[in-house]
Amino acid sequence: RVCGDVTIVTNGDQTDTIYDALEAGKTFEEALRSRTFEPDAPNFTPRISGVVEPKADRYRLSILKSADGDPASTRRYFFDYDAPRPGEGHFIHTYMHDGNPLPSFEGEPKLVEIPDDIDAFTELLWSSLNEDNKVSLFTRYIDIATGKYETRIVNKNK
Repeated sequence: RVCGDVTIVTNGDQTDTIYDALEAGKTFEEALRSRTFEPDAPNFTPRISGVVEPKADRYRLSILKSADGDPASTRRYFFDYDAPRPGEGHFIHTYMHDGNPLPSFEGEPKLVEIPDDIDAFTELLWSSLNEDNKVSLFTRYIDIATGKYETRIVNKNK
């Protein structure tokens, strides 16, 4: 979803929370302080969010997760990337690996190389996803300098 020149991408319904907060003059962080992880015990799926702000020449990421599976405690992590370098990005995924319950992502977002071709990048991501669990993928290339963008959507069920 786009609010002004800010592109919002999330793995849940917090997209609307972020959009509404930005529209009201609040920050990305303020919006997510009103949210927690998914209440889907025993996994408590983390909420992952990102915004790209071309005019500010930055992007920000966040993950909201339970404190080691404790539903009474939320951990909120925010990452801010100013003056992004061409061909680089950062990646947060929901879980570290299989388990029961599933262990949440840990640590800093992973540095990833982003090819100069959106179709190659989309295929790279799609082919990297677990075949049994992938449903859809949204990729967008945003030229930070101009705000122009290209979008690709892949759906398993075409």
